[in-house]
Amino acid sequence: MNLKQLLLAGGALLGTAAAQAGGFQVTLAGQKNNGMGGVGTGLALDQASMFYNPGALAMVRERGVQIGVNATMARQAFRPQYAQYGFDRELDNTVTTPFNVYAGFGPTEGKWRAGIAVYTPFGSKLDYGYNWEGRFALTEIDLKSIFVQPTVSYAITDKLSVGAGLVVFAYGAVNLQRDIPVQNATDGQYGHIELDGKADQKIGYNVGVYYKPLDKLSIGLSYRSHIDAHVQGGDVTFSNLPNSAVVASRFTATKFDVTLPLPATANLGIGVMPSEKLTIGFDVNYAQWSKYKQLEFTFDQPVNGSNTSSSIRDYKNSFTFRLGGQYKVTDAFTVRLGGSFDQSPVKDGYVTPETPDANRLGATAGLSYKFGEHFGVDLSTQFISIKKRTQTQDELVANGTTDRVAGTYKTNIVIPGIGLNYTF
Repeated sequence: MNLKQLLLAGGALLGTAAAQAGGFQVTLAGQKNNGMGGVGTGLALDQASMFYNPGALAMVRERGVQIGVNATMARQAFRPQYAQYGFDRELDNTVTTPFNVYAGFGPTEGKWRAGIAVYTPFGSKLDYGYNWEGRFALTEIDLKSIFVQPTVSYAITDKLSVGAGLVVFAYGAVNLQRDIPVQNATDGQYGHIELDGKADQKIGYNVGVYYKPLDKLSIGLSYRSHIDAHVQGGDVTFSNLPNSAVVASRFTATKFDVTLPLPATANLGIGVMPSEKLTIGFDVNYAQWSKYKQLEFTFDQPVNGSNTSSSIRDYKNSFTFRLGGQYKVTDAFTVRLGGSFDQSPVKDGYVTPETPDANRLGATAGLSYKFGEHFGVDLSTQFISIKKRTQTQDELVANGTTDRVAGTYKTNIVIPGIGLNYTF
């Protein structure tokens, strides 16, 4: 039995979490932004600027509190390389509910704004079902995370503002499972391994600059720092192993440690306001994925004769391009449209079941309605199509990545969302 196969699923531990562009992740940090293709770096829409560009927060005239929630409904299919009659295996449909909360404060006519943001930009849930072809790589993953960001922003002039936020990786938890190619003689079922752990709290930063040289043009730059996500003392549980002293001696680990780099991301945004009613935004995001070369686990006791497991990742840096706009139909009613293109950081022959990633296209829509002077509702929806991607056994052999599965993956994601806001 190959130790790499045993813990290939470990890449799911936080690998999905790390994806600002690429990976099984869609940015859902602001409800208005969601309807506009995810743009926001060069705009000062609302308190969600704390996430997209802290420098723009000082230019948000209204103080306010807002809360949003989304439902990511993923549908994924897999076709083994040697499948007969075009057979596709569909995964069990999964739903996750990332949320965001923002509260922004400051003097009505002052030059500064401060606020607190709580958001869940990273997370994943996949269930490959019973007896699928890659069950020795992964059967299930459930990843959760919560980030907290206190933020301060200051308007140096009426055209230029800066801001910074302390990004606290406050909570991270993962549960992943896979089968072990050792059969139990009593029921003929394979053994099973479950990894369950919580990530240490870590701190990073999010800084930004916002400049509006003209009434109809704005420019924004922001940078989110690298954070190392570290799980220490996670639980390892084996089940359904044969009642054999020899087998038991090969699987004695009870704890594991792992560290995964969450890459830094640089963002450039441009906002254009052709009229008082129309706003258009364009963003480019650059994720520095190339530092993610491999994933290594360390165990307190041997697993199949070794205390460590290493799996190649060899990611590449990637871009995301976003375009969106909003039109104010009336003082109370606003509509939005947008789209995005994400480059995958995963090279050919390196695709893993926990992040069956490929280039992706997104289409978005949204609307807002204000009830009176202070209260409003924001609705959004996104459709993400992750391009069909195939890797062959020959590619896996050539790359030294035979700890994963040869075949074709295809994923579509639908994401409705709703937000409530109160301004004062």
